[in-house]
Amino acid sequence: MSDDLLPPPTGSPVLESEPPDHVKPRWAPLTLAAFVGLVICTNIANATWVRLTNVDNPRPELLLLLSSRNRYLAFALGSDVSIPAYAVIGFVRIGLAFVVCHLIGRAYAGEAIGWFKKYMGFNDEAEKTFDRGFEKAEWLLIPIFAGSNIVGVLTGVRRTPWAKLLTLLTIGIAGRLLMMWWLARFFEDQLDSFLDFTTRYQWYFFAGSIALVVLVNLKNFRRR
Repeated sequence: MSDDLLPPPTGSPVLESEPPDHVKPRWAPLTLAAFVGLVICTNIANATWVRLTNVDNPRPELLLLLSSRNRYLAFALGSDVSIPAYAVIGFVRIGLAFVVCHLIGRAYAGEAIGWFKKYMGFNDEAEKTFDRGFEKAEWLLIPIFAGSNIVGVLTGVRRTPWAKLLTLLTIGIAGRLLMMWWLARFFEDQLDSFLDFTTRYQWYFFAGSIALVVLVNLKNFRRR
């Protein structure tokens, strides 16, 4: 009989079996489709923000629906968006992006981190820094980086419990919206002057924004 088939001697340690490979859930492709949709919306916002913040005919609600990056939160406030619309749309848009990235992390695990390293400028050093941050103070890292795609992915890879995740995410988004509201009020004159300037030369900004979006996406496709 082969020694490999003999039972281990009494009292000897039994090696634990290796953990099974990660199995992607059936809904995994839906997370990627949702992420692509959000990226397309952000690209549209990047190209058209100057038209949507035109002081003569502003559409700040549409801008926030397309993207709720910090600068667009500020531009929407400068375009006299109503506070209820700002709070609701901003909260949902930021939360949706984070949750989609979280689900990508849960569905694809380490593979998702590899994508961000390849296409989003994420590197090993940044990953180690975030890992140390999660180990020491996850309760602080998630609220601070509530608008970060990579942090959303990492919470999914680490399988942060939903109750904890949503609580910390709610605190982080609320804090971000309040901070941007305060900054927009504090720099109200400067923000108004900037939007007046972009409206006056909107076609130059519009053409430049479209060119920048095209160049950035061409660069990303070449990297792929």
